[in-house]
Amino acid sequence: MKDSSSISSPINEFKLAIRVYIEDTDAGGIVYYVNYLKYIERSRTELLRSLGYGKTAVLGDGLLLVVRHTEIDYLSSARLDDEIVATAQVQKIAKTYVVFHQEVRRGDEVLCKATVKIACVQTSINKMKPARIPDSIYDSLQKMLFE
Repeated sequence: MKDSSSISSPINEFKLAIRVYIEDTDAGGIVYYVNYLKYIERSRTELLRSLGYGKTAVLGDGLLLVVRHTEIDYLSSARLDDEIVATAQVQKIAKTYVVFHQEVRRGDEVLCKATVKIACVQTSINKMKPARIPDSIYDSLQKMLFE
């Protein structure tokens, strides 16, 4: 019988450990809501870096990976000096975008959860248009797809 008090993490879930510092909090020592977006951004960035794609991986091709849509639920608060984990899992991938399921946790407690759609765009003077995700990045992310 499985112990329901502990949550097992899927093998394809990327985790980034983070410590909450004073600059992350409001006057009451509670993490300011916008910082959760920063935490999940870092997790996605480090997931790509762990696959061999740093922030400049697509810049040379005139491409950018940009946030297209975000849905986030704040469930509980992190506090000053907490050790938290920001996660990233590939939920869906298409030729021009990828959708991530992300969470910020303190131990087994989910503090917030988000769905983030990242689009690949071709940059040109004063406009951006959808572009195909480079094959190597697409293939690496597709292998991480969870069901």
